[in-house]
Amino acid sequence: MTKILRSIFAVTVAVTVLLLAVGSVPTNAIARVGAFDGEWSVVIQTRRGDCGPAYRYAVRIAGGRVFSPDPSYQASGAVASNGAIRVVVSRGDQYAAGSGRLSGHAGHGRWRTGKNECSGEWAAERRSW
Repeated sequence: MTKILRSIFAVTVAVTVLLLAVGSVPTNAIARVGAFDGEWSVVIQTRRGDCGPAYRYAVRIAGGRVFSPDPSYQASGAVASNGAIRVVVSRGDQYAAGSGRLSGHAGHGRWRTGKNECSGEWAAERRSW
């Protein structure tokens, strides 16, 4: 049970990190519709803490806004016209924030949990646009 909870927590943290990263992008800097829109596959890796070693999940970008296609967690954020991304992912009272950069069909950055229990890196690959 503890391992399952850690996996859920890690995914929640990763998505939260991405969403927090997007949340700090100024509204006037949000990317043009279509610039980064589509389905993205994101791999998060824990570098510090006990949140599980690595997880893969899906994120959708539409109109420069980031969200989760999976209703089991909430994701929100934005992508700036230069590819800077900030995202926050949450589930219940757990959340994570992430920031980084997208470029064409790939991206990378860092994430951390809301209470700073875990942190690490993420890498993304565009699946469609």
